[in-house]
Amino acid sequence: MSLLTAPAVPDTAADERAARLTEAAAAWGERIAQNPASAQLTYRVSGAGEGSVATTIRAGRHEFVVDEPAALAGDDVAASPVEYALGALISCQVVVYRLYAQALGIVVDEIDVQAEGDLDARRLFGIDESVRAGFSDIRLVITLTGPESEERYQELRAAVDAHCPVLDLFANPTPVSSVVRKG
Repeated sequence: MSLLTAPAVPDTAADERAARLTEAAAAWGERIAQNPASAQLTYRVSGAGEGSVATTIRAGRHEFVVDEPAALAGDDVAASPVEYALGALISCQVVVYRLYAQALGIVVDEIDVQAEGDLDARRLFGIDESVRAGFSDIRLVITLTGPESEERYQELRAAVDAHCPVLDLFANPTPVSSVVRKG
């Protein structure tokens, strides 16, 4: 399979999704109740530079490419790092919407999330050190379809906003340490 070909996501019926979400929540709840330390997870991802500025990322048994458009010295063979960051936010939102809809008994038939992020490239290119290097603003538009009232969907949004790990990464400072080693 080419790195540029997305794997097929299997269709999942609403009742199967509900069962899987309920089972996962129960299993994690039991595991954490028995051993609170089991809630502490460490994710490991590695990457190696390729081509002009592309990177092949390995996350568990998965591999994907990150690149830049030609205007940023890339070959434009894949989404850029900031596009993947927005994609990570969108996909985490979908997961947490599904999880909390199930937990709160809120019916959601479909979820569509759109993200826009504003980034000032002057810092990237060393032109203006006073501007932020990352996004200055991110806008999410979440469209939920289903039989619930607007109030119920706003209740769900509040639960998701309070529990989405990737939203938390964007909304709050996270300590990052880095070490450069000579290979």
